[in-house]
Amino acid sequence: MDKEKLNTTVKAMQDNINKVIVGKKKVVNLMLTALIANGHVLLEDVPGTGKTLLAKTISRTLNLEFARVQFTPDLLPSDITGVNYYNPKQNEFIFRKGPVFSNLLLADEINRATPRTQSSLLESMEERQVTIDGVTYQLDAPFLVIATQNQIESAGTFPLPEAQLDRFLMQMSLGMPSLEEEINILNRFMEENPLLKLESVCSKEELLELQREAKKIYIHPDLVEYIANIVKATRENKEISIGVSPRGSLALLNAVRAYAIIMERSYVVPEDIKELAIPVLAHRLILPMGSTDGMNRTFIQEILAEVHVPTEEWERK
Repeated sequence: MDKEKLNTTVKAMQDNINKVIVGKKKVVNLMLTALIANGHVLLEDVPGTGKTLLAKTISRTLNLEFARVQFTPDLLPSDITGVNYYNPKQNEFIFRKGPVFSNLLLADEINRATPRTQSSLLESMEERQVTIDGVTYQLDAPFLVIATQNQIESAGTFPLPEAQLDRFLMQMSLGMPSLEEEINILNRFMEENPLLKLESVCSKEELLELQREAKKIYIHPDLVEYIANIVKATRENKEISIGVSPRGSLALLNAVRAYAIIMERSYVVPEDIKELAIPVLAHRLILPMGSTDGMNRTFIQEILAEVHVPTEEWERK
């Protein structure tokens, strides 16, 4: 994919999402970054801020096979992955695929399901495959999970374990709109939901090509070391129980290369790393019991302020 077509495709996706989502340019860019980096996203916010709407808007923007699962306490792992059932007419067991056999899976209110059901996504999110009754099924590429959870509700919910959180490339929030954005939302949705008329602007093949292009984005060796130093600082901080794992450092590396595409560059700059460090790394920190909400983000901000930022010419020579 040449640079002009690449930029045109990204711009088309941004414009299409902005037909529905009002005033969330940064969040939209981060979501597209995750898609291009082939990573999963956890949206955490108060009810009514548009988490599900954003996920559905992205599904319509991309011409992908979409599936949605409403997570509830009585949801079973087989409701997600699929099940083998006996067909008496054929006198054999037949495998019925679950919603995980899609390109884009919306796991709505994921923390309402039991840990057993939550864990049914671990293999598919990391390895892009599902094992059922000893048989392994490969998932079609791309496979992306967008999960939502409400941060203010605790009754009837099951917090995601660290292993599950670590499989999300990013965790982010939409936040409340400004007064001007609120007025625009009211006007935009006054007659009908713009989502109903939204058409896809990016095919599966184009998304896969964007993901391949992200692997070609140049990142200077000093910036690779900069990422490693940030991750190392999380492990050496005495106020953090467990710092970022190697999976986290690889996630940040993949994310900043995809973000460079969003920014219409063929190389990574330090600002990309600073911009993505919190959404990619903060949810991976394990803090001591009793730590207050938001401390994860604070620790990453402090580390970014302390770690030396290299200065170089960042383009490939």
